[in-house]
Amino acid sequence: MQRVLALGMVLAIGALLVFTVSTNLLPFGSFPMRKIGENFENSIGQQILENAPLQTGAANVVTSVVWGYRGYDTLGEVTVLFTAVIGVVMIFRAFRRRE
Repeated sequence: MQRVLALGMVLAIGALLVFTVSTNLLPFGSFPMRKIGENFENSIGQQILENAPLQTGAANVVTSVVWGYRGYDTLGEVTVLFTAVIGVVMIFRAFRRRE
């Protein structure tokens, strides 16, 4: 009895989620509009999509966002990953010396 109730609840919640997403999502590739004062304008995502190749010179929009608009953020992430890898290598070398 409990399994049937649990399965029914999972199916009901799943159906509710599917219904909510399918009725409230914007069409694929569209961006929400934002209201500034009395005017409605495209969101920042749409502006980046339209202007990135001209502003950064990159042919790929994703590359232009990662390296052009978020360059310092990407540099910080790469530094953290590099430091983590060096730390793991040092720990493994210390364990190898003890053996």
